[in-house]
Amino acid sequence: MKKIGLSMVAAAAIIFASCSGNNAKTGASEEQTVAEKQGDSFAVDLGTSKVDWKAFHKGGFAPRWGVLSLQSGELSVADGNVTAGEFVIDMKSLKVDSASVTEADKKASDLENHLKNPDFFDVEKFGTATFKITGVTDLDATTAKDAIDGANKTVSGNLTLKDSTLNISFPAKVTVEEQKVSVAAKFTVNRADWGIKFGTSEADPAEWMISKDIEIGIQMDAAKK
Repeated sequence: MKKIGLSMVAAAAIIFASCSGNNAKTGASEEQTVAEKQGDSFAVDLGTSKVDWKAFHKGGFAPRWGVLSLQSGELSVADGNVTAGEFVIDMKSLKVDSASVTEADKKASDLENHLKNPDFFDVEKFGTATFKITGVTDLDATTAKDAIDGANKTVSGNLTLKDSTLNISFPAKVTVEEQKVSVAAKFTVNRADWGIKFGTSEADPAEWMISKDIEIGIQMDAAKK
């Protein structure tokens, strides 16, 4: 399959990052028990909620960015706190922002199609990605690094990309009101943890040239059912 130069940039996933601001680096661990739903249910607004992504060649060269849409989502709230939640990301909705493709011989549509094919996310086989909350705790501001402005919680959850599920934790700004909830976060993940690799091995230049770090941005709004 033809490998398209700058389309070697892998977009996560997942997932879901803005082009500026702080981004906390998060590691991945084994899948954890999903939190039980408690309290009131809030439905995610699919029109205003989104996952942004940004990826690079090594050294920050040739950044590419875009957006993914949510297919469904729900949060549970009890005593003014988010207790659980589950979100489904439509991987077929993956978009590349044309503003990030500035080379005369490159097209955003080519990168978009390449990211969707089996070299990367194989969206025909894996049409969705999921994130299921395993815990939400108060953020320890003394240890949190590069958190989004106003971050007040640490959100942990199982992120499934393709056929791999791992647990991640990241700082987030969570605002809970009587009739609505908003969640905002920016963080970085290592795409290789989910087996998302372009080259055949670490020694393959196609893999070596791509940064494994993927920036993810989340903006989520939900209304009480």
